[in-house]
Amino acid sequence: MAMRVSNVLLLLVLSALGLAPGARAASPASAPKITVLYDAFGDPGPLRKDWGFAALIEVDGKRILFDTGNDAEVFAHNVKTAGVDLSRLDSVVLSHRHSDHTAGLAAVLATNPDVVIHAPQEGFGLFGSSLPSSFYRKDAALPARQRYFDGNPPQTLVLGSAWPDAHFNPLAKTTEIAPGVWAIITTSDVPGTRELRELSLAVRTPQGLLLVVGCSHPGLPLIVAEAAKLDPHLHLVIGGFHYVNADDAAIANVIQALQPFKIDFIAPGHCTGEATFAALQAAYGQRYLYAGLGVTLILDKAEGPDRPRGKAAAFSPGERDAYRALARTGEHAHAEPIAAR
Repeated sequence: MAMRVSNVLLLLVLSALGLAPGARAASPASAPKITVLYDAFGDPGPLRKDWGFAALIEVDGKRILFDTGNDAEVFAHNVKTAGVDLSRLDSVVLSHRHSDHTAGLAAVLATNPDVVIHAPQEGFGLFGSSLPSSFYRKDAALPARQRYFDGNPPQTLVLGSAWPDAHFNPLAKTTEIAPGVWAIITTSDVPGTRELRELSLAVRTPQGLLLVVGCSHPGLPLIVAEAAKLDPHLHLVIGGFHYVNADDAAIANVIQALQPFKIDFIAPGHCTGEATFAALQAAYGQRYLYAGLGVTLILDKAEGPDRPRGKAAAFSPGERDAYRALARTGEHAHAEPIAAR
């Protein structure tokens, strides 16, 4: 049964499951849309689940890849199966340096070596950067052989990247990377990721902002607050919220912290966490959208199916077991609950 919400409906389609051609044609070509290409849960048909995140954003004729997942082979399989042509990307945004968001970049560069990659600027960072040689104290009394560069350093130290031939655009502040598209930068002050810089993507649409987050290490409320400076009306927030093993109090805190913001729909994925999925379903009801692997969300005024929404978007038992196994390993296995900030 179709329904209209806030004068606009997000038409949800599972593109990986052989969507009928007519279903896509019903939406205008200009309608912004986001397709989840990498995650550890979903009903993706031939797409392969793994811990990590990647999504394709298509808006105003632009194709922006947000993150690249945890494994280059899995990522390459998923984009090929989903019919995504990496050679047609206009740009790539890497949210942060963790491998479950960057490992698939090798597959991107193999197909599109000249694509511009927006990434957070960090001193001695994975994506390459530069520093003035004045960053360190000097002692002219030392003999030359005991001094950096024999006491005559270059004015600027150019630092290497894990992908030396890639075209990185390091960002140190929120930047409009295309008309109506911003890379929002925030910095974590959370134990375990303190000083980590993270990019989120904000896209202006007729319905409000589309906000795509990778892992939300700095805290989802902080990222939402930064996005609200661009437009206080957030139409959709989607991605990893990083409450994968948070306790009930921390989850309740983040839901409360989001209440003052105007958010039409919320579509958590990746490192959000099972308990947080359930709590957000209860809090947002029909404004909660399922965003598992293979799902495409189309920001469209046309009426469409009213699912998977709300509590109908729960895990299957198999998905729950797989997600829990993946969540217990790697960067997301935190010793302490992740509190809202």
